[in-house]
Amino acid sequence: MKRVQSNFFRSLFLGILSYLAVWILLYILSNNHAIPSPIVTGIKMWDIKELLGLHIIASSLRIFIALLLAVLVGLPIGILLSMFPKSDRLLSPLLYFLYPLPKVAFLPIFMLFWGLGNFSKILLLFSIIVLQVIILVRDGAKTIPENYQRIMTNFQASIWQQIRYLILPAIFPNILASLRVSIGIALASLFFAENYATDYGLGYLILSAWTKMDYPEMFAGIFCIALLGFILFRVIDSLERFSY
Repeated sequence: MKRVQSNFFRSLFLGILSYLAVWILLYILSNNHAIPSPIVTGIKMWDIKELLGLHIIASSLRIFIALLLAVLVGLPIGILLSMFPKSDRLLSPLLYFLYPLPKVAFLPIFMLFWGLGNFSKILLLFSIIVLQVIILVRDGAKTIPENYQRIMTNFQASIWQQIRYLILPAIFPNILASLRVSIGIALASLFFAENYATDYGLGYLILSAWTKMDYPEMFAGIFCIALLGFILFRVIDSLERFSY
């Protein structure tokens, strides 16, 4: 446990250090007040630390709930599609139509049906993530050699036993890969979603600071989104290590 914590903090330190190096380079080369120095931004973050904490919590909860729901819904659907080819042939055309659509365009529709609160924003993130999970889980399950499935059948394993002892271990890397891809897309979409009918969230903070031309506050929000993404990626890396 101590080794995991040590690796996490070492990675966090190196990540922040390299992020600051790129930031300082942009600050020096641009010579523009729209890119504040990291020192000024750090002072601003300390001044608004309590408010910044509320924005971080709001965005983190939306992302976490959307990820959890996407896994709970997308995982069984992806497995079922891999196990029943007829269902896959029936639903795959719909998935391929929905997958490339820009889901953020549906936010006004979600708001009309489910209101202006958190549910419509979480639903937007869920709609983005769940398709990634379904497709990658389905494709991962299809790569399992038929010999393995035949052996499970010969031992009269139930469907649940096949899922528990064969399919889930085999597709676990695909689940993590889908979450890695989804986190980046979800964070980018979160910025858009939180600009409507909300008072808390990093997306709201960034746009609000931009309209006030408070660039240190804006970059504080940008840094926090990067930090949130880093933490989520490290959590997935830890899950991957513990699975082996």
